[in-house]
Amino acid sequence: MSKTAAQWVEVCKTVELPVGERKIIDLDEKHIMVLNNDGDYYAIESMCTHAMFELDDAEIEKCAIVCPLHGAHFCLKTGEPLTPPAFEAIDTYEVRVQNDIIEISVEE
Repeated sequence: MSKTAAQWVEVCKTVELPVGERKIIDLDEKHIMVLNNDGDYYAIESMCTHAMFELDDAEIEKCAIVCPLHGAHFCLKTGEPLTPPAFEAIDTYEVRVQNDIIEISVEE
């Protein structure tokens, strides 16, 4: 079994993403949201798996993002659906901070 190498992609400086803010990036045909939730950084696919609806402006409740179309909740840490009507997880990406730069890990 071969493992795919991770590539770290620079998103922005930490000062550009204060608590409660988010940044949307398009990377290799993926629509990714990077957000600062109470000082923790998360990177998720910004698309609901239930109705393929963009989550760019979705509300954050505790550590979950809520799809504005049908109300499905997804865990920011794992991408797992927490409530119906979604049953399939959204993709999540590892986040790290290096020298005050937020980076996400994507497969090469």
